[in-house]
Amino acid sequence: MSPSRRRRAVCMLQDRLGISERRACRYVGQHRSTQRHVPPVAVDEQALRAELRRISRRRPRWGYRRAHQLLLDEGWQINRKRTQRLWREEGLRVPQRRRKRQRLGTSTVPAERLRAEAPDHVWALDFQFDQTADGRIVKLLHVVDEFTREALAIECRRRIDADATVAVLESPSAAARPGSSAATTARS
Repeated sequence: MSPSRRRRAVCMLQDRLGISERRACRYVGQHRSTQRHVPPVAVDEQALRAELRRISRRRPRWGYRRAHQLLLDEGWQINRKRTQRLWREEGLRVPQRRRKRQRLGTSTVPAERLRAEAPDHVWALDFQFDQTADGRIVKLLHVVDEFTREALAIECRRRIDADATVAVLESPSAAARPGSSAATTARS
């Protein structure tokens, strides 16, 4: 807790509980000479606060560092820590960026086109990775019909690249409709 906040706490204890300054300082942990010390207020304090508020209104995305640099460029003789303290005391925080709103209207890829309306209409691909006992990688490719939720093909190889994936999708067993003999063979 800062000395100024402790100073206010001591005054509050004196007002509300009617205890002496010595006892209130002991409770709060404030030295009595610090309690009696009145911090000097700079002559240009109010003008500086007004200037910081003006900068914040004009440039709402700026923080105290950029505001401090602008003050220096304008000729103010000010310490960066003082700028930070005044910025914080004035409550001038950089607001959080708002999330981008969802667009209104139609999409180029509407969700209706992606929903499966019949068997063999939309397929889903899924890759999984596993490791054998000797530490080598095994890659699994699953092809699933979205409408029937049936597995059309399951490939298990050490390496499955784009060409191998296309070959699995174009194979007669994966292209056969669910329930046919070719699709049943591919699933078993």
